[in-house]
Amino acid sequence: MKLPFIPEDAPFSGDQKSWLAGFLAGLHSRLLVLEGASQPGAAAANAPAAIKLHVLYGSQTGNAEALAQSAAAAARTKGMAPVVQALGEVDLEVFAAMRHVLIVTSTYGEGEMPDNAQLFWEALSASTAPRLEQMHFAVLALGDTSYDGFCQSGRVIDMRLEQLGAKRLAERVDCDVEYEEAANAWIASTIALFAQTAGSSGSADASLASAPPAKPAIPGTSRKNPYAAALTTNRRLSGAQSAKDIRHFEFDLEGSGLTYEAGDALGVIPVNDPELVNLLLARLNVAYDTPVPGHEQSLGDLLTTQFEISQPSRKLLDWIGQSTRNEELRHILQHDDRDTLDAWLWGKDILDLLLLDPAHPIGVQEFVAQLRPLQHRAYSISSSQKAHPNAVHLTVAAVRYQSGGRTRGGVCSTYLADRVGRGDKPAIFISPNKGFRTPKDGDAPLIMVGPGTGIAPFRAFLQERATTGAKGRNWLFFGDQHRAHDFIYEAELTEWHKSGHLTRLDLAFSRDQTEKIYVQNHIRAHGAELYAWLQEGGHFYVCGDATRMARDVDEALHQLVAEHGGMPQEKAADYVNQLRKDKRYLRDVY
Repeated sequence: MKLPFIPEDAPFSGDQKSWLAGFLAGLHSRLLVLEGASQPGAAAANAPAAIKLHVLYGSQTGNAEALAQSAAAAARTKGMAPVVQALGEVDLEVFAAMRHVLIVTSTYGEGEMPDNAQLFWEALSASTAPRLEQMHFAVLALGDTSYDGFCQSGRVIDMRLEQLGAKRLAERVDCDVEYEEAANAWIASTIALFAQTAGSSGSADASLASAPPAKPAIPGTSRKNPYAAALTTNRRLSGAQSAKDIRHFEFDLEGSGLTYEAGDALGVIPVNDPELVNLLLARLNVAYDTPVPGHEQSLGDLLTTQFEISQPSRKLLDWIGQSTRNEELRHILQHDDRDTLDAWLWGKDILDLLLLDPAHPIGVQEFVAQLRPLQHRAYSISSSQKAHPNAVHLTVAAVRYQSGGRTRGGVCSTYLADRVGRGDKPAIFISPNKGFRTPKDGDAPLIMVGPGTGIAPFRAFLQERATTGAKGRNWLFFGDQHRAHDFIYEAELTEWHKSGHLTRLDLAFSRDQTEKIYVQNHIRAHGAELYAWLQEGGHFYVCGDATRMARDVDEALHQLVAEHGGMPQEKAADYVNQLRKDKRYLRDVY
């Protein structure tokens, strides 16, 4: 009997496909039992019913969700029935009844839970959380060692589950930015343990052969398999007198086979600044083509395309700290004062650290061993493919500053702005963000808060709704420093506003008056109407700076709900949390 499968073009979401796949796998196993039972002497060979495995994820940018889907696929090959859900979608009472649980979670910001895991963690960490003695669990954590709180979300969930009596089936693995190899190895071994513990025989293995063969990977669908896309447009959006350099980029996708949705991000694989590469080579006193043992490329090529040479890693800091004569750095490292270290590091790159002791000899191989791999940068896509079938747009602020007598710049933003010409083909890939989509109901009101480059996904949302003919009202809060210099996409937004497609446009240019005004000030000022939109089924979206703007907006949202909903702060918090659960309060923050 062949294992049923769900066609790629079936009209279901990823979660729905995963649930259906698990249901079908379980049904398939039960049919095998019935079929075997009807044949004399076949009882011993009967396949067991599929064991349910709950694969739960906390994901801010989609990486943890993708790994959760991979884990579900591996579970199906072992005859298990996986159910994939975001942590925030799981009620704690339902969670307490689960027996086999695999959790994949990233850590966002400086040790914070992803948005779609925060409510789950608040419930799990509460003193009222239920005991979980019947649960077997395993946690896979994703993080970035350049931030404080590396893999903190995975660590605290792992610890809390143990405190509540759950049995750890596999040791947690904490993955850095190069996570694929370690994560996939962990998934393979951990799924085997779940199958063994649950008593699954893996009888579905042979049946999987009847499924259609996997399609060959399309270039541009992962950072390990990027697509070389021709840059067709590099246009400055901010005015000549602006303190910022915000650019509009367009890439040609014709013939690529790549598809994306409004809300997705585009990963760009940068190339390091050749001037900085040459300065590093001069400090090391070696030539560009110097060979490096264990590497096929020369040192110059490695520093150009393979390693981070701007932001120092903690590993490199500790290595330099072992031999430096710089008393300030030695004191900071010895006392492990992160705030002081961050302040001391501000504006410094790896060259600055190597110049602390300019005469100290540095071995090439040992130096390279301290470097972190060069990472892609992800930018919110600012176009809808429904409006631009053969192109993808980005809205990027080129980071530039002076420090230590040198001009510095963002690794990827200045690469795109200054060193990628029209027709050049930088390496890109689509990074899906399934947790940040336009409302499925085209009639639902849409409220968007996106100052600065945070407008990017909302430009895509507005294009999408215009192209699909969605009738829902649209309200945008946008702002920056000066209207005369920083009102990016002014012509488009003004035209949408005049036509009525953009129902409301509230602008906050902070430095055009004595008292600074930000988007959160306008949110408070129009709280009554905004609350009315929410009561009518409105969706509330935020994109931009996580540390200040997004927190201030969140506070303003809670306040207006309490004030205009006539409820105490505790009830207002419940209201906002329900918006999150209903996926009507979504954030794309960084």
